[in-house]
Amino acid sequence: MSYYQQNLECMPREELRALQSERLCYQVKRCYEKVECFRKRMDEMGLKPEDIHGVEDLHKLPFSYKNDLRDYYPYGLFAEPLTNIRRVHASSGTTGKRIVVGYTQNDLDMWADCVARSLHAAGAGEDDIVQVSFGFGLFTGGFGLGSGAERMGAMVVPMSSGNTALQIQTMIDFKATVLCCTPSYAMYIGEEVEKLGVKDQLSLKSGIFGAEPWTESMRQEIEQKLGIKAYDIYGLSEVLGPGVSYECEAQAGMHICEDNFIAEIIDPDTGEVLPEGSSGELVFTSLTKEGFPVIRYRTRDICSLNHEPCACGRTHIRMNKPQGRSDDMLIIRGVNVFPSQIEEVLLKVSGGQLTPNYQIVVDRVNNNDTFDVNVEMSEQFFSDDVKSIEKLERSITGELRSMLGISAKVHLVNPNSIARSEGKAKRVIDNRKLR
Repeated sequence: MSYYQQNLECMPREELRALQSERLCYQVKRCYEKVECFRKRMDEMGLKPEDIHGVEDLHKLPFSYKNDLRDYYPYGLFAEPLTNIRRVHASSGTTGKRIVVGYTQNDLDMWADCVARSLHAAGAGEDDIVQVSFGFGLFTGGFGLGSGAERMGAMVVPMSSGNTALQIQTMIDFKATVLCCTPSYAMYIGEEVEKLGVKDQLSLKSGIFGAEPWTESMRQEIEQKLGIKAYDIYGLSEVLGPGVSYECEAQAGMHICEDNFIAEIIDPDTGEVLPEGSSGELVFTSLTKEGFPVIRYRTRDICSLNHEPCACGRTHIRMNKPQGRSDDMLIIRGVNVFPSQIEEVLLKVSGGQLTPNYQIVVDRVNNNDTFDVNVEMSEQFFSDDVKSIEKLERSITGELRSMLGISAKVHLVNPNSIARSEGKAKRVIDNRKLR
């Protein structure tokens, strides 16, 4: 029987804590024996697996970081031999190297169960038709939602993203009842539905949206445009993918699948665990992941945890929507973007034509993210030769698309036109407002 069909989501807190402690001790022992990076850090701290007796000792364990995935690229953090890995997924890294994670068959089953819970909490069931418009590929969204819907017993329409006219026509023809995609794409689909005047032909009742920040006002607009109830889902490749946490019908935070993950909130500067209800950096430990387990993984997402009972009856704690980052990563149209990636491209194509001064400007227009990169030309290259400037802009645009997987509007600007700072250069202007 699938986890989501069992009563684990409503397990008494004392029983849940005992289950977490048992699984934590087992996972620490596995990681110490099988993951070199983790073993080295434990040894440096003078810790052995037998020093960890339960959740109460979690704070003693070392943190893990996104940089670890780069340093041990591609398989150095796997806790199982490649013969036991059934699938890999990946996302972009800070230096062009992808963040690679692996899944055993048990991992894939657990992931499908977590996503099935998410869909079930959003009112979906085995009679539903789920149109998955997340991308299918190395990104975790498409396969994650598709597998979860199959595990629940629903019919899956694996559309992937793009080709919006076909998306809408398929939605109508196949009578899809649940839509899964990024919130910005759901908004765009809603706008096109309004233009076409086909809202009354839709069979949708709910939507599961994630992979990028979105506001309550955006939720309301999506619900109005598509005639559905919109639910949030959270996850990240390093921990699992979508389904780490999810909204229920109360829509008052996202329930964390605590039988599979332990969440902590820490001070991003000191690393100290903060009291209940505090806002800080979200940290996850995976309790059941075999292929690529993480211990105290620092997500860099800033949020808080809600330990109060939920109206839905689930006992798993809820995380509030992340309100920012403790590093310089941006999430643009569902893609992780680091300023260092922009710098790498600019250095590659410069050839003395550009200065080191650039600025990234992100905004949200009609609930869609805009992504502009302003780059200063050097005094030597600056001229009235419009064709040369446009050629260089196209070159940078192509390189950025290749590096990031999304498009940016590149603007070559006059020398000394980007404001200087006496302190740290202000490389990023993010005008999106999260409420």
